[in-house]
Amino acid sequence: MQQPAGVILAGGQSRRMGGGDKGMLRLGGQTLLERVTERLEPQVAELALNANGNPARFGTALPVVADSIDGFAGPLAGVLAGMDWAASRGHSHIVTAAADTPFFPCDLVPHLMLAAETAPIALAATPDPERGMSRHPTFGLWPVDLRDDLRAALEDGVRKVVQWTDRHGMALAEFGVTPFDPFFNVNTPDDMAQAEAYLA
Repeated sequence: MQQPAGVILAGGQSRRMGGGDKGMLRLGGQTLLERVTERLEPQVAELALNANGNPARFGTALPVVADSIDGFAGPLAGVLAGMDWAASRGHSHIVTAAADTPFFPCDLVPHLMLAAETAPIALAATPDPERGMSRHPTFGLWPVDLRDDLRAALEDGVRKVVQWTDRHGMALAEFGVTPFDPFFNVNTPDDMAQAEAYLA
């Protein structure tokens, strides 16, 4: 497998944070988006941002690709937008990361690529004392040749990531949770305070 392209998913509506772009919140002097970019960019061939609306508000040099499915169809719509962009650039796969998850592993991509040797799609996962392995569906490795299938699924109303991935075969790339879950994401003001504590 060639080195995948990267896509940062920032197309959500941030309802629990009161709206706006969570990626533009500042944590320790940097925006969440800057922190995510710093972690993902060295791991991928090139990087894009999936977001809707006016791209100029991000002030980023990254290409910004919008959802092609109307109505804020969730992270799968961002995956599809990333697939379409990557296909136009000649890439066979993308890796996605959420814009509100500033501590994800710096070896995310190699772990996902290793897991994808046994299935078309790989998702990150961490141990959960109640549920066993907890999947993180916005952190995945996706083959772009499934984009037409994904487009059809979205047009049919599929919104849950695992509802679609389970159709195609999915492997888990397992990560540890010491000293905390690296896929901790900022959804609320309380989460932002927790992120500040983790950073400290």
